[in-house]
Amino acid sequence: MFPYGPTMSATARFPVLPYLFACLLGAFAIAGFWYGLGQPVTLPDAATPTHKLQCASYTPFDKDQSPFDQPFVPRVERMDADLALLATRFECIRTYSQTGLEALPELARKHGLKIMSGAWVSPNPVDTAKEVNALIASANANPDVISAVIVGNETLLRKEVTPARLVMLINQVKSQVKQPVTYADVWEFWLQHPEIAPAVDFLTIHLLPYWEDDPAGIDQAVNHVAQIRQVFGNKFAPKDILIGETGWPSEGRQRETALPSRVNEARFIRGFVTQAEQNGWKYNLIEAFDQPWKRGSEGAVGGYWGLFDADRQDKGILAGPVSNLPHWPIWLGLGGTLFIGTLVLGGRLRHTRAALLLPALGAVAGCSIVAWAELASVTSRFVGEWLWAGLLIALNLIVLAHAALALGDRSGWRGRWFNAFERRAGWWLAAAGFAGAVMMLGLVVEPRYRSFPSAALLLPALVYLLRPVKDGPRREFGLLAFIVGAGIPLQLYREGLNNQQAWVWALVSALMVLALWRSLRTKTAR
Repeated sequence: MFPYGPTMSATARFPVLPYLFACLLGAFAIAGFWYGLGQPVTLPDAATPTHKLQCASYTPFDKDQSPFDQPFVPRVERMDADLALLATRFECIRTYSQTGLEALPELARKHGLKIMSGAWVSPNPVDTAKEVNALIASANANPDVISAVIVGNETLLRKEVTPARLVMLINQVKSQVKQPVTYADVWEFWLQHPEIAPAVDFLTIHLLPYWEDDPAGIDQAVNHVAQIRQVFGNKFAPKDILIGETGWPSEGRQRETALPSRVNEARFIRGFVTQAEQNGWKYNLIEAFDQPWKRGSEGAVGGYWGLFDADRQDKGILAGPVSNLPHWPIWLGLGGTLFIGTLVLGGRLRHTRAALLLPALGAVAGCSIVAWAELASVTSRFVGEWLWAGLLIALNLIVLAHAALALGDRSGWRGRWFNAFERRAGWWLAAAGFAGAVMMLGLVVEPRYRSFPSAALLLPALVYLLRPVKDGPRREFGLLAFIVGAGIPLQLYREGLNNQQAWVWALVSALMVLALWRSLRTKTAR
């Protein structure tokens, strides 16, 4: 499909009209792709200046901090600004630990917020005792601010203490404070350990449809929460129920039909709040601000449950129009730059087929390479992942240059560059196949926190499928094709057949397998 022979005669006419038409289509494709991702969606508001919501989870970490910092140094100015912002939208905040939050009750009092104050219960009895004692002291010193206390968070889920030990801690706190006392865990663990219920004044259950063993898609998520809430209301009556955590991630990998995005987060939060207020439910939303440190243990999705981003900027989750990609003009600009660069690199074309293919190549690059860069900016957590993402971007740019030069005028420096790329084409394909094999193995063996890297391989797969290489490590081509191909049904089985991201990855992987197979079967002499 790509022209293989030498540059055509200088007397051949430049195919102006087909070229301009293809360029116009390519430009519209790139603009439509990025605008389609970024266009704002209007939904009914959940919070307004005259209508505050109940509660939101709050942790004191700035975007460069985590609970693993030793020692953790709280920034009182940051907490003060955070609570000033949250007070415009919420009536209370929920905390999870006492460490570093000594100044929080006074700040909450300053901004008119109540606190559901938590103690972190861990396997370490000394640390747990410090947390519990601090919780008791803070609750007694601030009865006007602390409205309830929470002894432990998902401790049974993590199997860090026994139910008997947890009940003892709850009773210890109840005997020394006047506020209602509860424990918080995923709803299933309340059903597994009903003996905890008599010890608490009310039950705090976590309902996160995205993280369910059988994830609920956005269209079913609010109804799923309502069904579980009704079960608990009936089973544990007359004890009250607090939905202590519910929310939806704005970034990350799809799980079956559960797709993270800002629009979906807004749809869930606004739909849930409407239903909660209609039914008189007590609730706490997770969480106030994005927490980048959570990506280390939960993958990209862990860092993006916030109603505001890590810079404390409004994500549009609670009110107003919301966009999945609010900075889409920047990515459009990068895509347009790649598109123009592809046309410049191709030079003067003397064949109608090349005049149609070169803009198409630039359009694919302006979408796929930039989409991979955008995804990497969200998912990369440490130096190794940033390096991997950078290498894949570099590989894509090399493949783009090779394909553009193959289509264009090969006289002068373009010809010398083309020959240099052509001699190493087998290795570019092998590198793409190796990347595909590594990422496929990761998605088959340990997929829970891995995003689908379809955009990283689309361009190499298409280019070398349409233009198989004549030289290269053929034995490796066969091995890589086998690994990637064998992984396709396995990862689809693990992800479920309703996962669109998994299907896109399967399609790109199939294109890569075909590209490797075609080059494996191509004779050395064309």
